[in-house]
This record gives sequence, C-alpha cells and structure tokens, in this order.
Amino acid sequence: MSDVAAIDNLVKKHQELKKEIAKVIIGQENVINEILISIFSGGHALLVGVPGLAKTLMVNTISQALGLDFKRIQFTPDLMPSDILGSEILDENRTFKFIKGPVFTNIILADEINRTPPKTQAALLEAMQEKSVTVAGHKYKLDAPYFVLATQNPIEQEGTYPLPEAQLDRFMFSIFLQYPSYQEEVDVVKATTSDKKPVINALFTAKEIVDFQQLVRRIPVADNVIEYAVKLVGKTRPKSDEAPEIIKQYIDWGAGPRASQNLILAAKTHAAVNGKYSPDIEDVKAVATGILRHRIIKNYKAEAEGHTEESIIAQIL
Repeated sequence: MSDVAAIDNLVKKHQELKKEIAKVIIGQENVINEILISIFSGGHALLVGVPGLAKTLMVNTISQALGLDFKRIQFTPDLMPSDILGSEILDENRTFKFIKGPVFTNIILADEINRTPPKTQAALLEAMQEKSVTVAGHKYKLDAPYFVLATQNPIEQEGTYPLPEAQLDRFMFSIFLQYPSYQEEVDVVKATTSDKKPVINALFTAKEIVDFQQLVRRIPVADNVIEYAVKLVGKTRPKSDEAPEIIKQYIDWGAGPRASQNLILAAKTHAAVNGKYSPDIEDVKAVATGILRHRIIKNYKAEAEGHTEESIIAQIL
C-alpha cells in the first residue's frame, strides 16, 4: 500500500475510532484528539484535571477501541520501583525468575504520578524513554506500541512530589481536562445512571498502530514548516534574541529542542488524521499549546499578574 493510500486509510479508521469512543465518553473532544495524536506519534501524555472527570474511563475506552492491553497503576507515597517494573524471585528450583510488573503492557495509566517519590517516578520514566526496563542487570524490552498516560490532580499539592522539568519534558503533550458543559453533564448523568452498557469494538491491532506510527515518521515536511516550529520554540526562551517582550518579562525558562521535535511529529499526525499528506503551519499551531504548556516556566511576576501558560503561548502564536 502506498503512503497516500495508508493516510486515507488512517483518516477513515480515525473517524471510526472517535465514533467508538463517543459511545462511552461524552464531549472532551480536544482531549481525545490530543491523546490519539500522542499515540499515533509514538509519544506519551500527561493529563491534568480534577477527580471525577472520567480520566480512567477515557483511557480504558481508548485502549479497548485500539485493541490494546491496558493497565492502571495507582501511584502512592509507598509505591516502590519493583511494584511497577517487576522483581526477581527464587522459584522452587532455587533459581531466580523474573516476574513482570504492570509496566509490561501497551497502555499504562499512571494515576496521580506526583503522589509517589522521585525514585519510583524515575523507574517509569526510564521505561517511557528507552521502551525497555533494567532489573537486576538484565534488560527487558517492552511491547510495542507502548504509551504512558499519567494523571495529575491540580488541586491538592499537599504531600506530593512534583515532576521535575526534565521528566515533564518526556511527555509529548500536557492535556488539561475541563469540566463538561451543562448539556454534556446532563447527557453524562443520563448515560451513566441507566443499566445500558455500550460495547466497545476493537478497531485496530497492535501491528496496525505501529505501522501508522512509522507512516507518520515518513510523512514529508516542508522546510518552512520546520523553521516555523523551531522559531516558535526559540521564542519561548527569554535569553533568545527572538524572544518577544512578554517572554522576557514573565518566563524564567523556555522549551528545549525536544519541543521542536514533538511539534513536527504531532503536526504530521494532526495533518494525517485530517486527510492532508503533509503538515503546514496551521497544523503546528493546532498542537502548539499542548506541547509547550508544560515546557515553559513562569516567574513570580507572571503569577502575580495572573498570566497563564496558555495566555502567554497564545500571544507568541
């Protein structure tokens, strides 16, 4: 199959996938779009939202529709790296045997990742970056596709371990979940308080998703689009000559080169699922907020004057 035909196929499958997810998840269209862009780009995503916005249900529904294995890990202050990765035990023949942990799956929901100490966070982040884990000196490959969705609750920061910037940078997208609209909430209540249980059909195989991830990497990108993405990221750095006044005033640190790579990968996927064979500047703009919001660090002045990451990004776009 040619790449053009493969992109047409991806558009069709992507629309079917969204219909399947909509059987269970009402609204949250932007959130679902960004999660799917992350998956087809081979990236990971951080979901930020208050409890009760159906984060777990959403990830579970998406993994069922994609035909992938799904595991949820509840992060707590006493969680150890071995609880995620697995550990070696002595079997009845007095030989060491490796028992795989929940990290060995296709989609992981790392619930409230900021509730666990840095040592345990780092264990998951090695798996995200290397797509493999090391236990007792042995390296174990993880299944492909491999996708981590971590959640954070933005309200209670008591007793949490915020993710360091270097670890936040491993997430392709930071996705904010908003409360549903009045009508959406009415529909949610109707759907969830009856005895109807929708059946989710698996539309993909793991191999198809890996093929689509490889297809995205083969999509050509014009030089001016790459230059736009790199300039946009450069504008977020307060010490750069390109930086506008708002960045120099309100930002301490800007985004690194991984942001430029992710902008192009996500723009390719955004173009492909919308039936375009090559991304343009509009595709870069469409994914920019989710990719840049967790990579810029505001200063106290921005905090005091009520500037959000989103409002600053909107101004540089």
